[in-house]
Amino acid sequence: MDLDELADRLEQAADRVGPEVDRTVQQQARLAQAMIRFNASGRPGPNIITGQYFDSWRTEPFAVPDGGGAVVGTGQPYGRRLEFGFWDMTDSIGRHFFQPPYPHVEPAVTELSDEYEDAFKAALDRIFGS
Repeated sequence: MDLDELADRLEQAADRVGPEVDRTVQQQARLAQAMIRFNASGRPGPNIITGQYFDSWRTEPFAVPDGGGAVVGTGQPYGRRLEFGFWDMTDSIGRHFFQPPYPHVEPAVTELSDEYEDAFKAALDRIFGS
């Protein structure tokens, strides 16, 4: 490969960076949301009673230069209590709680961390591949 071919290949790769990074981020965010929901479907995570908490988990994509981002989260005010517990504490209206933690977010992130790396390696292969 000569320098002209290299310049053309780098230019083509530069055009693929943003879309590939965005696609990979969105795919990994959806995977994280699914895993969190799975973990929030019974022990050791919280049990499903009404399904309201399970259904509250959302993935919100956002644009960034040359890529994309995503926020995975819930708007339920008790989400942190479920994840971290609320042990020997009093809430704002005076109720005293001994609620153990039911981790479901941290285990999902831990389990998927190796997959994140592999997904971005595959994105690099697609960006710099033929």
